[in-house]
Amino acid sequence: MAAPHPSRRAADWWRDAVIYQVYPRSFADGDGDGTGDLAGFRARLPHLAGLGVDAVWFTPWYASPMVDGGYDVADYRAVDPLFGTLDEAEKLIAEAAELGIGVIVDIVPNHVSDRHPWFRAALEAGPGSPERERFHFRPGRGAHGELPPNDWPSQFAGGTWTRVPDGEWYLHLFAPEQPDLNWAHPDVRREHEEVLRFWFSRGVAGVRIDSAALLVKDPELPDYVEGTDPCPFIDQDGLHDIYRSWRAIADEYGAVFVGEVWLPDAERFARYLRPDELHTAFNFTFLTCPWEPGRLRRAIDDTLAEHAPVGAPATWVLSNHDITRTVTRYGREDTGFDFAAKRFGVPADLELGTRRARAAALLTLALPGSVYLYQGEELGLPEADIPRERIQDPMHFRSGGTDPGRDGCRVPLPWEAEARWYGFGSGAEPWLPQPADWARYAVDRQSADPHSMLTLYRRALRLRRSEKGFGDGTLTWLPAAEGVLAFAREEGLLCVVNLAGRPIALPPHRELLLSSGPLTSDGGLPADTAVWLRA
Repeated sequence: MAAPHPSRRAADWWRDAVIYQVYPRSFADGDGDGTGDLAGFRARLPHLAGLGVDAVWFTPWYASPMVDGGYDVADYRAVDPLFGTLDEAEKLIAEAAELGIGVIVDIVPNHVSDRHPWFRAALEAGPGSPERERFHFRPGRGAHGELPPNDWPSQFAGGTWTRVPDGEWYLHLFAPEQPDLNWAHPDVRREHEEVLRFWFSRGVAGVRIDSAALLVKDPELPDYVEGTDPCPFIDQDGLHDIYRSWRAIADEYGAVFVGEVWLPDAERFARYLRPDELHTAFNFTFLTCPWEPGRLRRAIDDTLAEHAPVGAPATWVLSNHDITRTVTRYGREDTGFDFAAKRFGVPADLELGTRRARAAALLTLALPGSVYLYQGEELGLPEADIPRERIQDPMHFRSGGTDPGRDGCRVPLPWEAEARWYGFGSGAEPWLPQPADWARYAVDRQSADPHSMLTLYRRALRLRRSEKGFGDGTLTWLPAAEGVLAFAREEGLLCVVNLAGRPIALPPHRELLLSSGPLTSDGGLPADTAVWLRA
């Protein structure tokens, strides 16, 4: 039964939406087994309605062995029992819609789980079979086929080819349990189009596309030479035909796409956002940018310039389920982010990081376009230190233990300061351990604190929705002292962010709408603080 679409301010609601990312395992546990689920989410829906978001994006809730947090999908038409049932998912979509909140689901088209029926059939069928043509099976190199077919690097640490008992090898740009699909095969295209219709018909407002630039491979599977253009497994031209066919399906249902597209070339990035392809794509330039005024301004300018030729709105993201949490990152000496640089034991000044994260919230929410807010960001959660024996992320193990992995930003949320497991669930211990001092971050405690991070986000989202000058539109930089970002939006709205290291005077204004922190005694803007003003 199709759920009604949520009420929207306009048909193009997605151009300036605030979308909340849900990592289901860690949001709320409804059945007491220690893992977050759909029942837990449904019970906590009032939190998101009170926060004021337009939509929620769920990382995969499908049937999966959970080798990579659900990004190894075994069945797209089934909800994993860990999270609930398909019936519960349909109820969730409908209940969210009643609150004006759309639901965006995650699609992982580059690969499936090695437990997927297609891959099991391919292993049983043997070399040269039609079943193997849906994947990338090849004989090995070397005198006895003992070497991988090519030298492509992995998106995780380790190799990209695994040999099966009959001697052939199969490609997996991620973990061995995630075999890559062959997008030149008509079955692969047909299946994904049917999966899109399956979820659109159930009322989802959109789809987030995982690893959106990796699907199509050079059919020759040539060796990888760094710097070669085009890369044989990233940003192949054949991708655009796929996304044009997907867009036609989405338009039938009034649904939208957001692509995970990591590309350094602005012109090629923009191709994915042409009017007949994806609606939006994630902005990784801004996400990984350090807390430095010049680089932030450049990231903003570059992002807006990338999107302008195709008329697509920018997206702004401070964190997600893969990235070190903002409070911790901004409290370190190196405030940027690079997967290759992740290590254990990097010190962070959480007081400084929190002050900067509050300022970054107002900066991000004042920019033109849409914003993605990762669960726990509104609580100011820091990265958690996970004991090595409790780490579950495959990135940690495939790095030989040097990479701490991504579990530190995936720890279950604290809801109630005095409750067992901080109210995440009432039964078994959470699947990842919560730090002992997280009562201070609990939703109930922050709701009662007028100065908390949660209160700041609630006020900011309320203003962003009520003030017509925010959201989609134009941005004009204003003259400002070195180290200060100041810009005007429409309707006389101003945003000023002080990264200068010393207090500055505010520009002339009629009203102070919101501040990320207290002003100085003489009305100045302290370092690492942001304000919204009415000119």
